[in-house]
Amino acid sequence: MASLMLENALARLDGALAQLEAAARRRIEAERGRANLETELTLMQDDRARLAAELDGAVARLGQIETAAMDVDQRLERAITVVGAVINRHQPEIPADH
Repeated sequence: MASLMLENALARLDGALAQLEAAARRRIEAERGRANLETELTLMQDDRARLAAELDGAVARLGQIETAAMDVDQRLERAITVVGAVINRHQPEIPADH
């Protein structure tokens, strides 16, 4: 009887140790997963900072391009006006009956 009780106690101990080992493995895997997530988060934050800097540069460049485009537009309008005036001054008058 003592032998049976000892075997039952050892079986329960073995089961408890197996559960403890499984829990420890799950904990280790969870910690690895957490470390991987932290690494991934750090990489994403670095990417975000780099992309934000690139976006700031692109927005600044766009502002420069818009300013240059407005300047070109104004110059073209003045040139068109001047060319039109020159053409009008040098065009011979065409009589209305032709």
